[in-house]
Amino acid sequence: MRISFILTLFSLSLLFINTSFGQHHHDHDHTHEGLHHWEIPSKDPDRIILTFHGDPSTSRAVTWRTDKSVDSAVAEIAEATVNSKFEDKAQKITATTEVFDLGLYKGNSSLKVNYHSVVFEGLKPNTLYAYRVSDGGKHRSEWIHFRTAKKEYAPTEFVYFGDAQNDVLDHWSRVIRMAYQTSPNASFVIHAGDLINQAHKDMEWAEWYKAGGFIHSQWSAIPVVGNHEFRGLEKGEKKQLAIQWRPQFTLPVEKELDEKLHETVYTVDYQDVRIIVLNSNDLLEEQTAYLEKQLKNSDAKWKIITCHHSVFSPAKGRNFQFARDHWKPLLDKYNVDLVLNGHDHTYARGHVPTRTTDSKNTKDLSTVYVTSVSGPKQYKLDPEQMKEYTADGYQLDQSGEQIQFYQVIKIDGDQLTYVAYTAVGEEYDRAVITKNFKTGKKKLSQK
Repeated sequence: MRISFILTLFSLSLLFINTSFGQHHHDHDHTHEGLHHWEIPSKDPDRIILTFHGDPSTSRAVTWRTDKSVDSAVAEIAEATVNSKFEDKAQKITATTEVFDLGLYKGNSSLKVNYHSVVFEGLKPNTLYAYRVSDGGKHRSEWIHFRTAKKEYAPTEFVYFGDAQNDVLDHWSRVIRMAYQTSPNASFVIHAGDLINQAHKDMEWAEWYKAGGFIHSQWSAIPVVGNHEFRGLEKGEKKQLAIQWRPQFTLPVEKELDEKLHETVYTVDYQDVRIIVLNSNDLLEEQTAYLEKQLKNSDAKWKIITCHHSVFSPAKGRNFQFARDHWKPLLDKYNVDLVLNGHDHTYARGHVPTRTTDSKNTKDLSTVYVTSVSGPKQYKLDPEQMKEYTADGYQLDQSGEQIQFYQVIKIDGDQLTYVAYTAVGEEYDRAVITKNFKTGKKKLSQK
């Protein structure tokens, strides 16, 4: 009787243990079902990205993600030194934390995560800093370097990507990593829209972050919204900005603009270079007034515009007529130097000259326009369409198709040097703008 009673208790205990662990296992699988380990949030920071917010010589923003258990996070920053003693002087800053529900989009797992952000302020110009992010304890990132801008005009180098969009982890990772090999000390990077394919799909954002790895946390990013950053949450619903966009990027807010444009339209002034970011998807008329104001009120030595849709579309069936009718006249009027676009999944570099000279290689010009692609999705060029742009004063200088590209742009003295590289690191196209800052006149020299 005693043995039978003991066996019964033992059986009940096993049943309780199996039921409890089985339920726990079921919940875990339901929450993380189908996710790769690098998609699953934890107490450890992931998706760390550096962006501009305020004066680049004295500030920077960092954003990162954890699971929902980390409701209080911090960032630490100190001037980098040749040994690890800088850690003793690191300043701690409490992060702003935002709860984010991935399940707002049914294509995601029903997970809630926390995004954290800090804006580093009061930094010294032209100084190398080390920073890290954490839960305030042992769940923390490595120390990461970035350098603040100089206050004055100085040499600048940055990278620009057209659409990554499709198969980002498989086929874009080698492009951003090759770009890093080519320009490891780039001050910043412009992602000219369509960073991923399906706006709200968190697996694709996870791929984008994994493809770039630590590069995202070192190069200050200037992300531009493309048409694929917009999608309805449900089939048939009105398109809206990717639900991850604002939580994962801490960007300047232009309060004078409609809230729909916040953190998608903004301006960065980096060492006397003005970069104006436009949202070519929505509220275009309102941005026209903003564009003129930002151009009119700037005496920057160089002016660069970036938006997703190509002003001079090189791919068949593409046409951004609004930009040519309303934005191009402003670019001409205020002598904009460079326009960087994506969208058309092919390559074209051309310019609008004020007049031509007898030289075949050197021309007076107004603005250089570039369309490029960094991902594997490729379209064909439409040469006949490109010829039609001559009515707008446009001249095509170099083109390419079925090639993944990245571009490195260097500004030094009176010259802006633009170089396009293929995915294997080979130089494909080179152009140099030489500018007289007193008169505003420019010459274009090209290989």
